[in-house]
Amino acid sequence: MVVTLIEEFLTARATRKPSPHTQDAYRRDLTSVAVLAAELATPPLPLDHLGVDALSPRLIRAAFARFAADRAATSVGRAWSTWNGFFSFLVAEQVVPGNPMPAVGRPRAPLPQPKPLRGEDTPEHLLASAAQAEGRQRDPWPERDVAVLAVALCAGLRLSELLALRVGSLGGRAGERRLEVSGKGGRPRMVPVEPGLDAVLAGYLDSRMRRFGSRTVRPDSPLLVDRRGEPLRRGGLQYLVESCFRRAGIGDRVPRGARLHALRHTFATRLAEDGAGAAEIMRLLGHASLASSQTYIEVTAGQQREAARANRTNRALVGLVRPQAG
Repeated sequence: MVVTLIEEFLTARATRKPSPHTQDAYRRDLTSVAVLAAELATPPLPLDHLGVDALSPRLIRAAFARFAADRAATSVGRAWSTWNGFFSFLVAEQVVPGNPMPAVGRPRAPLPQPKPLRGEDTPEHLLASAAQAEGRQRDPWPERDVAVLAVALCAGLRLSELLALRVGSLGGRAGERRLEVSGKGGRPRMVPVEPGLDAVLAGYLDSRMRRFGSRTVRPDSPLLVDRRGEPLRRGGLQYLVESCFRRAGIGDRVPRGARLHALRHTFATRLAEDGAGAAEIMRLLGHASLASSQTYIEVTAGQQREAARANRTNRALVGLVRPQAG
């Protein structure tokens, strides 16, 4: 039965250590299309009676056509990838003889555009604000707040990567410090830690020892914790960053829908502005493809041209050169 095979597939994917959010998305995409396939089968079937042998290319195409009717191209593309992975798993397990997904159309969704913080000095203003212990805060901990923002802005980590960091993730000799990051899909990478970020993290860990004792900063302890010393979780980290935005008064400079991810985009955009190539950005951000990293360079090139166009000297050249006669 398809429902049983979906659970086997998800169990097999779990060894790659996807986030709970990603695993839920896999299950949702597989189940949603399977429900539609069961409804479109001849005769219609309850989902738990749908066998894998019923999933012909024609039935899968029909199910995806209905699935796509009221969904964005990105959602349909993600579901297509999930089902392609599901059938590849079934082929490898010798459950089915072949993968029917190449016969199912896949929408081409444009790569998402970067959404960095707006304003030339916004990152510096945000960090300076977080470093100030405001009296309105119930239990201010500026060292921790600055450390969270600094790692996101200077290492470009995703939310899940920030939460997965351990105290021992920071290693290397002075001047050669680095963060060992467990990236998307379980892909590890090393991100250089420059002296400024190293000092911020050292100050944060020192303040944490004063608050909770040295036992709380063992190598296997979570790097980022809340004000009670408990590991920061997804909602807590998002709330922390949002509160830093509010205290800094930069809500209008944070692109809609980006929030914490805007810090990662700011890191990558500044890399491109300072001359980093797509391959370097790809390695630092942990992208799976060069195309994702290339978008930062393309956006930056457009910003550079706009800046050159605004140069008053360029405008003064207009009309100086007369066309040659004949």
